[in-house]
Amino acid sequence: MAERSTAAVDVADNSGDEPLTAQADQSTADGVANNRERDTDSDEAQGNPTSEESGKASPPELHSGHKLARRYRLEECVTRLDGFSSWRAVDEKLRRAVGVHLLPADHARARSVLAAARSSALLGDPRFVQVLDAVEDNDLVYVVHEWLPDATELTALLASGPLEAYDAYQMVSQVASAMAAAHREGLAHLRLSPNAVLRTSTGQWRIRGLAVNAALRGISSDTPQRTDTEAIGALLYATLTQRWPYETDAHGLAGLPKDIGLIPPDQVRAGIHRGLSELAMRALANDGATASRHESPCTTPEELVKAIGEMPRIRPPQPAYTAPPQYQRTAYQQGAYGRPAPRPGVTQPVPTPPPPLQSRTGKALKWSVSALLIAALGLGSWQLADALMERGGKADNQNQTQTTDGNDKNGERTEPAKPISVQTAQEYVASGSAQAPQDVAKTYDGDASTFWRTKKYNEGPKLAPYKPGVGIVYDLGSEQDVSTASIGLRYTGDHTTVHLYAADSLAPSTGVDGMKEIASATTTGTSLTAKASKPVKTRYVLLWMTDVPNAPSDGYSGAGYKQAITDVTFKG
Repeated sequence: MAERSTAAVDVADNSGDEPLTAQADQSTADGVANNRERDTDSDEAQGNPTSEESGKASPPELHSGHKLARRYRLEECVTRLDGFSSWRAVDEKLRRAVGVHLLPADHARARSVLAAARSSALLGDPRFVQVLDAVEDNDLVYVVHEWLPDATELTALLASGPLEAYDAYQMVSQVASAMAAAHREGLAHLRLSPNAVLRTSTGQWRIRGLAVNAALRGISSDTPQRTDTEAIGALLYATLTQRWPYETDAHGLAGLPKDIGLIPPDQVRAGIHRGLSELAMRALANDGATASRHESPCTTPEELVKAIGEMPRIRPPQPAYTAPPQYQRTAYQQGAYGRPAPRPGVTQPVPTPPPPLQSRTGKALKWSVSALLIAALGLGSWQLADALMERGGKADNQNQTQTTDGNDKNGERTEPAKPISVQTAQEYVASGSAQAPQDVAKTYDGDASTFWRTKKYNEGPKLAPYKPGVGIVYDLGSEQDVSTASIGLRYTGDHTTVHLYAADSLAPSTGVDGMKEIASATTTGTSLTAKASKPVKTRYVLLWMTDVPNAPSDGYSGAGYKQAITDVTFKG
């Protein structure tokens, strides 16, 4: 049975000879500051319906300063094409930047855009740029989405050259796993391009325009999973070679030379990681191209995720060692401080320093130091002998326990654990939908009255089979020795179980089974401390909750199995 995408309905046919990812069209702007896109007439040239053919009315006259719903103030138009426009705007109620797509309510694709936006909003996956609102207001339809001022398009990253193997590996891992989750919910993108993939300042890769971009352009596919998989392969090909894997130039990248066909990335550029080159070819196996090394092609994002998991993991590059600058003596240390400046043309003789410690004071100092060293050596020998004799006298008493007073100078002192500050965090979604990704920061804001909460479940305490677990990945800023986590909880009851794992990024490339466990703990109260047997060095820590108690109804949800985290503190 043929696949069918929910991204768009009643749209033009785009199943020509050229694959969708080879089209040189531009994406709508979904929230990257200072990266303005200007769509051209390339969609019309590729066979998409024009404004006259689709029977649309001209869009209403809008300008900077126009306000939607007495809340969203339009600031700058970043795209105007095919009867719709995209804007950077300000949400005056929440005082934040947002993006807005606008089109007339009688536009031929207005209904499909609304349906796609609402379906995308229900996914709630933080790996996608989130749809915040989708409204039909009189003669206007508009979709409001996140605006990411700290994100950079893949197009801009590739302008300076191909990415390192580790960065390309992180990109394809995160994008493939995100699209696999979207397809499990029946959503497709159909316009995955370097303009639609963003890297945030924390190194996380996010995808914008899920379902909405295709609906705005009237793009559909009978095989949406194959289309998105091929697009991911094209993205990987571009990150490795800085070339678009087709003969047509697209997205600011030069295409392959004509009449040579689709060749592997490691034949385009020397030094490319062989495993990533083969992976790109497996995803791009289409229209006569075959996967290299006789591997089976990947036709769905799920198969691509599995192929990535079978690859040897690519480690981040080691930072280059920079030698510290040579120590420069000051004028005072060089003995020049306080000397009169030499007259021009007069060569100053360099005084010869006197032999060290040859004066009467120097000789007395030498004898004093020698006497102190002899006395210290004798005292140390006496204490060592006394300690050995005392140990020999107590060797027969194996059951005696020695206690050390905290004021004893010879006792061992345990260094107190130092708190580790959290730089940022995001919810980790292993399967299904997210819990409350917008409230993650409340778990480390220092305010016990705010919290991140799970959804309510009908059975428990174990979350399975509803979910394998729920949790949050915390970024500590740099690699730290993590030994303890103190966790504040909102609900009591039998019982809450939490595990701590060392992750490789905010969006881990492996499941929980592939991570190293740091510690685990179970409680029936409102506080829990998970302590490791020995510290584990990591930058990213996954707090993974597998069991939650049965809690009563409150203002947030009804009675059922649920939990909320108020505060998390890590110590090393």
